[in-house]
Amino acid sequence: MGRLRVLFFLALLLLSLALSLVFAASGEQLEGRIVFASDRGGNWDIWIMNADGSNLRRLTSSLEPEVDPRFSPDGRQILFSTKRGERHEVWVMDADGKGQRKITDGDQADWSPDGQSIVFRRNWQIVTRHLARGKEKVVSPPLWRHCVSPAWSPDGKKIAFAARLLAGYSIYVVYLASGKCHRVIGERGACEPHWSPDGSKIAYQTETHIFTIRPDGKDKRQVTVHAGIQHYPEWSPDGKKIVYCQGPSPDGPWQLYLISAQGGTPVQLLGEGSSMNPDWSQ
Repeated sequence: MGRLRVLFFLALLLLSLALSLVFAASGEQLEGRIVFASDRGGNWDIWIMNADGSNLRRLTSSLEPEVDPRFSPDGRQILFSTKRGERHEVWVMDADGKGQRKITDGDQADWSPDGQSIVFRRNWQIVTRHLARGKEKVVSPPLWRHCVSPAWSPDGKKIAFAARLLAGYSIYVVYLASGKCHRVIGERGACEPHWSPDGSKIAYQTETHIFTIRPDGKDKRQVTVHAGIQHYPEWSPDGKKIVYCQGPSPDGPWQLYLISAQGGTPVQLLGEGSSMNPDWSQ
């Protein structure tokens, strides 16, 4: 086991060095941290690393699967989903893994831009919750019962989410002030919407690939064109790159990749175990 551990960390070091050389040659530097869910430790836990793949470490260690990590706007805290109790729960912890505590029942949580509220899924509805006051509000349209993957817009005024109605999953945007909702795009497997840092675009997945689109449904662009299945896209803090996971089939195993938001050749970040749900913070 000792020799395998040494070989594992040596492989990580070589991969990190290779990533640094690739992006250095292009004049880019990978800055910030990426948090993600992985089963590389045996169970699905939350892990964190530098954006270049270095300084990898585990933040949670539970017998129950823990997924859906999301950095707070200031990067100091991380939301995640777990089932440590009898039902799915939203928890929060410090970015170093300390101070883990339950917020509420639900999963797939995301932060408001000011860090004072969260949005999450509970009973297939999209719900907001003010953290200090505990006040909650269902923001998905009445009678919709298959809503998933909420994401709060950078301006704090809108929430993107996916919903499965008669024609399958589509991406929607709901305006918090009015409650009005419009469809952005509908295609097979359209899910996991995530806003670009400036709010001008939404990255999302289909059954096989990653796309970007404007919130008004215009300027659709296919980002990934490679073999396999690409899921869970998330933007870099500067909006120039997208981190996502790729697998040979819907069952994985999933590996993290980086790609330009305009498309191009992806670069693999990790290759051990299965990893998904990445989020990128400065």
